[in-house]
Amino acid sequence: MANRTRLGSLCGMELFQEISRLLEEGRSFVLATVVEAQGSTPQKPGSKMVVLEDGTVRGTVGGGAIEKQIVDAALELLSKGEASRLIETHLTHDLGMCCGGKMRVFLERHAAADQLFVFGAGHVGREVALLADRAGFRVTVVDGRAEWVSPERFPGLSRLLLKDPVDFARALEGSATSYFCIVTHDHAMDQAVVEALLRKPSAYLGVIGSRRKAERFRTRLGAAGFTEQELSRMRSPMGLAIQALTPVEIAISIVGELVQVRRSGGQRPE
Repeated sequence: MANRTRLGSLCGMELFQEISRLLEEGRSFVLATVVEAQGSTPQKPGSKMVVLEDGTVRGTVGGGAIEKQIVDAALELLSKGEASRLIETHLTHDLGMCCGGKMRVFLERHAAADQLFVFGAGHVGREVALLADRAGFRVTVVDGRAEWVSPERFPGLSRLLLKDPVDFARALEGSATSYFCIVTHDHAMDQAVVEALLRKPSAYLGVIGSRRKAERFRTRLGAAGFTEQELSRMRSPMGLAIQALTPVEIAISIVGELVQVRRSGGQRPE
């Protein structure tokens, strides 16, 4: 509760700024809003609270038993994937609180956006990023070469990072809505990025290359201690089998596979 109390001290403007940040980061959360209050209640209509997947909160709807009830309901909403829920509570009869009033709180789930991280800003990486952006993914392109990751080559994309792909991959946390496409200009770098990501949560992890390259990677990764179950998460060669040859065609096959995984609820169909 100490952590919740500290985070719950945000004022209205700070809370909206926090919501904006969470949306930008693509994180899932539930927004709880007091829509009606009768009698003596700890918070009045308009009071808001954000509940994250780990149970921490921003803002408050009153603290104590009512807040615990809302947090529990919000976590259930996140786990079941429901869009919204209305909670009606008599504070004394239902929760044993001394306030004696009634509250209605509306819960609204904000699902995390599917985030695509493209490691490598070469010809294929560029086409994948631009097409995936149009398909609704939140795209981040990472490359250590300034001339390749320039805004001129990626019109309309704002998340262009001039960073070493391996270092960025090691620092990345990953999530169930993270998609990783590894298309760097160097095979050794591709493998280092895979090693950094393979044990992190993701919906998709794909590496560009031939079947021969993929087998070499699997052999080396196995020797490095990765299990067969972990290696099975790596899609290589990645992309749908459409006989693609050009960078645009290869990008179409890759983004098609990303959409296939997204529409299958995060499962990777064979």
